[in-house]
Amino acid sequence: MVKYVRMLIYVVILCATSMAWAVPVTVFDLRYTLKIDTNDPAQVRMAWDHCHAVSALQGLVNRDAPRLYLRFVDSQHRRINVDDYWLAKATVRGGWLEGSRIGTVETIVDLVRRFGGFVRGAVVYDPAVAATSNVASAVAGAEDLLPIRYDTSPQSLYSRLVVSGPKLKVRRWLVNRNGGSMFTGKGLIPGTKRKSTGSAKCDAYLWMKIHYMDTGKCDGAYGAYYLDQYWMQRPGNSVLNHHCLTNHDFFIARKAFFFDLHVWGDETPIDDPGQKVGTDVETLKELLLSAYRHGGKERMIHIGGFVPWAHKYTSHGNAGGKHAPVPCEWEYGKVISAYNGFMDADAIGYGAMANASFYQHFPLKPKYPQKWVTPKQLAERGYLTEDGHVNFDGREFLVFYVGDYDCAAWLYQRMMDIWDDPNRGKIPMMWCISPVLDRRAPMAMDYLRQTATANDYFASADNGAGYCEPGMLQEPRGISGLPSGLDAWAKHCTTFYNRWGLSITGFIIYAHGPILNEAGLDCYASFSPNGIVPTGGPANLLHNNMPVLRFDHDVNEGRPEDAAAHVVRRIAQRRKEGHPPFHWFRNILKTPTWYVNTYDGIRKSNPKIELLDAPTFFELYRIYLKNHK
Repeated sequence: MVKYVRMLIYVVILCATSMAWAVPVTVFDLRYTLKIDTNDPAQVRMAWDHCHAVSALQGLVNRDAPRLYLRFVDSQHRRINVDDYWLAKATVRGGWLEGSRIGTVETIVDLVRRFGGFVRGAVVYDPAVAATSNVASAVAGAEDLLPIRYDTSPQSLYSRLVVSGPKLKVRRWLVNRNGGSMFTGKGLIPGTKRKSTGSAKCDAYLWMKIHYMDTGKCDGAYGAYYLDQYWMQRPGNSVLNHHCLTNHDFFIARKAFFFDLHVWGDETPIDDPGQKVGTDVETLKELLLSAYRHGGKERMIHIGGFVPWAHKYTSHGNAGGKHAPVPCEWEYGKVISAYNGFMDADAIGYGAMANASFYQHFPLKPKYPQKWVTPKQLAERGYLTEDGHVNFDGREFLVFYVGDYDCAAWLYQRMMDIWDDPNRGKIPMMWCISPVLDRRAPMAMDYLRQTATANDYFASADNGAGYCEPGMLQEPRGISGLPSGLDAWAKHCTTFYNRWGLSITGFIIYAHGPILNEAGLDCYASFSPNGIVPTGGPANLLHNNMPVLRFDHDVNEGRPEDAAAHVVRRIAQRRKEGHPPFHWFRNILKTPTWYVNTYDGIRKSNPKIELLDAPTFFELYRIYLKNHK
């Protein structure tokens, strides 16, 4: 009887799974929004409005099953659409969507009609208060609504979906019904007893906090830092798809809170120059504290997106700030980490991603184990002497940090030309990929493991299962004054490291936060026992049997011969400075061909430099540290 019941349960689960995958898939081609004249305001508004509404619709439709798929992100390196690339893998024979019925819809009005059953109506936002577009995304996820910008012109989405067409009922207004601004930066914040901050922008976000975050309608464990409708003023400042609206779908599906706020308290932001200095960052702290109290304390806060440095807040181009882009990134990391936040850092250049809400349903295996090397194996390969010491024999040991894969968007866009490079597998490569990316790009993570060669080994990217400032998790905790977040971080990271067989954190950025103290190092030793590479602290350390090797140089020259010369020079200098013969270098978005050619150049210049696989490198380094206490 027990055996029969177990078999019945198995059949039910199998049927339920098959039914979920058998749901028809509708493909909508959104690439027409990329063929606009950016000097024509009407076309720019159309692109924004359509991408925003479609992405929100996708998040709602795909919340419990993969139904709606977008074609949007074209590769900058190959003549193929990135979305087509991944869908082809999903639907190929043996793929998880093999046999699925796939259809298309041609217009946005027909698309909304097709999936009208997933939508309760519309949330209409204010074109005069840019922040309301992000507030609308949060409301959309919390209340199953489509975000639509108020615009009564005949061809606007408001006219086509609210006034006519499907005639969506407006369930939430973020603008007065006559088109006047609801948020004015004066009096009381609408619908509350709270005095205005003096900033319509910040009032809108605090309205969201009070009505949606404090009440638990938004899930505090998910946030989204994406550019608001200010993008329409400067659409040409970056890659045209980098409004990142198609990134909203996953976070709307997860009922995330959205924001676009300046992280510095010493200047006013370009998009709200009349506010009191520091109002943006103080507002951000309030949002993060609410998120912490409603999910982030226990689960950490997964925040998609990045500082919109090409458009706002920085000293880059006409972005209007006095701080350079990288310090803005670091300050942002410092602030969010004080509240248990971490980045899924969709940075400009390759920041656009589509279909994360679709792929969140990809069936991952429970575990993807990796093998570690043993001292016996090292001895057999000639790396250890008879008495158990490292056998250098004049060699310099080298490992490359193959990165930066700390955001789902970069992984989504670049695997088709980097991972699929024909020279992958010729030399050892330590692929550093944040394991938390399996939330938005699980199919990519699985694909890497299924097609890895013996020379492909995986470690975590900065700074674990997400990019945070780990020192800001330690007590005493600056900015927030909250209790330690180390236990929450360890629990979070352990889950992902165990799933993906990880034991090395290939890079830890301290930046504007403090370095790891004893408690912080203990935290990392609990889930990353085979090594960490932080940007500060002792150059060489063995902490609770966890090897610690301090960050050295980035090597990102385009020409392999230049990169090789850099590595050879730096290794020689390190040896003069008294460092042991273990050398780590970080590289960003380089192909296996680049690594092969770079290593060829290194060996020609100094044949004693040996590139090792990650387990061999870090185990030898651990043995060295034990023998040189």
